[in-house]
Amino acid sequence: TMPTVDDILEHIGEFNFFQKQTFFLLALISVAFTPIYVGIVFLGFTPDHRCLSPGVAELSQRCGWSLAEELNYTVPGPGPVGEPFPGQCRRYEVDWNQSALSCEDPLAGLAANRSHLPLGPCRHGWVYDTLGSSIVTEFNLVCANSWMLDLFQSAVNVGFFIGSMGIGYIADRFGRKLCLLITILINAASGVLMAISPTYTLTLIFRLIQGLVSKAGWLIGYILITEFVGLQYRRTVGIFYQVAFTFGLLILAGVAYLLPHWRWLQLMVTLPNFCFLFYYWCIPESPRWLISQNKNAEAMRVIKHMAKKNRKSLPASLQSLRPGEEVSEKLNPSFLDLVRTPQIRKHTLVLMYNWFTSSVLYQGLIMHMGLAGSNIYLDFFYSALVEFPAAFIIILTIDRIGRRYPWAASNVVAGVACLASVFIPADLQWLKVTVACLGRMGITMAYEMVCLVNAELYPTFIRNLGVLVCSSMCDIGGIITPFLVYRLTSIWQELPLVVFAVVGLMAGGLVLLLPETKGRTLPETIEEAENMQRPRKKKEKRIYLEVKKLDIPLN
Repeated sequence: TMPTVDDILEHIGEFNFFQKQTFFLLALISVAFTPIYVGIVFLGFTPDHRCLSPGVAELSQRCGWSLAEELNYTVPGPGPVGEPFPGQCRRYEVDWNQSALSCEDPLAGLAANRSHLPLGPCRHGWVYDTLGSSIVTEFNLVCANSWMLDLFQSAVNVGFFIGSMGIGYIADRFGRKLCLLITILINAASGVLMAISPTYTLTLIFRLIQGLVSKAGWLIGYILITEFVGLQYRRTVGIFYQVAFTFGLLILAGVAYLLPHWRWLQLMVTLPNFCFLFYYWCIPESPRWLISQNKNAEAMRVIKHMAKKNRKSLPASLQSLRPGEEVSEKLNPSFLDLVRTPQIRKHTLVLMYNWFTSSVLYQGLIMHMGLAGSNIYLDFFYSALVEFPAAFIIILTIDRIGRRYPWAASNVVAGVACLASVFIPADLQWLKVTVACLGRMGITMAYEMVCLVNAELYPTFIRNLGVLVCSSMCDIGGIITPFLVYRLTSIWQELPLVVFAVVGLMAGGLVLLLPETKGRTLPETIEEAENMQRPRKKKEKRIYLEVKKLDIPLN
């Protein structure tokens, strides 16, 4: 028989110099994706704010007040329950330019009790306590307009959703390399345009375009590197591709600290994308894709290039190629296949829920930290560091203990940590930070586990569709998360954590309904996937046989 790509890789190196170099280059794309995924923490930072009242600054200067005195005399204090910070959105309807106002408690002359003074909305804009700027301070996305900040982050995730839905088809149709370069170009261009957008609407549109192409590009990088390495390296390379994303978090914290103005920050994190266009000369097309398109001569050229880079020779017996097993499968998968049979239906529902919760908790914890944090840059940096142990725990446990128990445990740890941090008093800051980091580590593990296990639970012909449909839930989660975090926080600072705890603990319980896939070969047929948990009852046996009958015409 003619050799497949995997047979050839055994001879020319499954993870040698060529693959290591290519992995490094593609991992940089993973690093550069971070600012789009969680950049909202810095780009959309909301500092303390109060209404700008004309005349207050002059009065303050004339009287020689400190900032604390100015706030005390001129900004409404905490009001009735349900409106904890009226001073951020309402102001006294007072003409501060009157000469009659005294320097000691100027309002005393106007009303016996301050609470009787009329309050009105901020008509003249806001004063922000910050040296830098963000889209919030520039476009005044506070008070009645605060939903626009949620919309900004939701738009990115709408882009992620559409982009990752379409990219599998486009990358199969036009090739990995072309798609990668086009997504990089559009991403870089729209990133720069966003940095110079004069209005909120334009900023939102360009961010949406970045969302449309950036996750798609990230996924193509993922596909490419896993197609270049031998089978036994696929999983580890996939995990380390995600570890590169964590490096991106560390770099983002540093760059954001050095550039507190959002336009400069956005420009700085976008510019590296232009360098990736040089990959046209550095990274070849995937030989697996070329073979699937019957472009065997080109595939052979790429393979010889890989062999040369790896300093290996290609035996003459391997100079001809045959298509891999994927191409001979000409079954048309449909969404119904994911829910038609009982076990696969259960897998689909549990995986969809877990993709959803992993995304909500991961993004939600990062956003909530940006709101609750004392030093936003350090908090962001420390919480990113705990993602490294998460990756190594996965690599150590996944083949020794298995998938189910570490995965369930990581969800439970995340849920318990969220719940615990609600009850930790503010003066125990070190404990709060420790628990928050444990929660972040747990949810990072859960997120990487669901990526891994998803493919192992579906039979070959619906595997890609299964991963696509289930993982699309993480973008749906991302669309909801900003509203969840920012709106619930305005009711009670810790409320999002209570919600996270409930969904996280439920996810941990549901994981235990899935079969263990450690040491199993990937299921080829629906029947094999159905039998992953040994059938318990005769009735189920009968369903399997009927399904098998249904499947015969397809072959």
